[in-house]
Amino acid sequence: MIKTSKLDQIQLFLENNRGYLKWGKDKLAKKLNCKPGDIIEVRRKIYNGDKVNFIHLPNILILDIETAPLKAFVWRRWNQNIYLDQTISEWYMLTWSAKWLGDDKVMSARLTGEESLKENDERIVKELWDLINDADIVIAHNGDKFDIPKINSRFIINNLPPTSFYQQIDTKKVAAKQFGFSSNKLDALATYFNIPNKIKTDMQLWVDCVNGSDEALKKMEIYNIEDVNILEKVYLRLRGYIKNHPNVTLYDDVSDPNRCPTCGSSKKQEEDYYYTTVGQFQVYRCLSCGALYRSRKAVKRGVVTANLSLGR
Repeated sequence: MIKTSKLDQIQLFLENNRGYLKWGKDKLAKKLNCKPGDIIEVRRKIYNGDKVNFIHLPNILILDIETAPLKAFVWRRWNQNIYLDQTISEWYMLTWSAKWLGDDKVMSARLTGEESLKENDERIVKELWDLINDADIVIAHNGDKFDIPKINSRFIINNLPPTSFYQQIDTKKVAAKQFGFSSNKLDALATYFNIPNKIKTDMQLWVDCVNGSDEALKKMEIYNIEDVNILEKVYLRLRGYIKNHPNVTLYDDVSDPNRCPTCGSSKKQEEDYYYTTVGQFQVYRCLSCGALYRSRKAVKRGVVTANLSLGR
């Protein structure tokens, strides 16, 4: 057994980063460079010796970034191609904000005024790389077209390798595909779902950030943090409707074969049956997220027969 001081360090880390508590003991032990038994012992201390049946869900990261605008010489306000030699400066990352699903703590980083003037986002980009490298699933609004490609651009520009594999959920794409809302913007979805709206801003905030204002960068970080809090609530409202949601039950060895693949809950009720050409499957409704799913094994299997036409 490792020294108590090391156990205390592990406990401090897990209490300050509770999103990691749901990791499997083997994966967490590898990250923290200890033994799986140490993880079990620390968990017991955190939960005051109570017997806890851990369901090890994937690490789901709610993520949002804010970037500086490009500066360029232009002749028109609309429908114009801007060439490289017209560009005064490229965009870069101003702030990022993220939280593990279900964890109260929001993590964030912002540039200093001096870093912004130098357009140097290396420090905060490396911090974000470390975070995404621990994620199994990343959720971002318009993430497929904006956040993830932008983040990857800053990774490669700052000489960082690809992160570990993760799956993506784009809540804007989900809203556009599954529903007929008048707008699929994050603030619009928040309004539809009676979630408090985004903090009001204008272009001047971005201008002040680019001009090196530490006060403006602090305001941008607060704006960014609130977006992540809103995004988590929006995702939870959409979750039951997300088709092809990553199967979260694949990340653990819990014996219950009929847990909800969308949220991992065992709370369910039986609905009707789902039929394929060769089998009948029990349908369940998750009482936690509302998603419908079917049993893994068929309740009844049929026989495939061929229709033969007899000729003369």
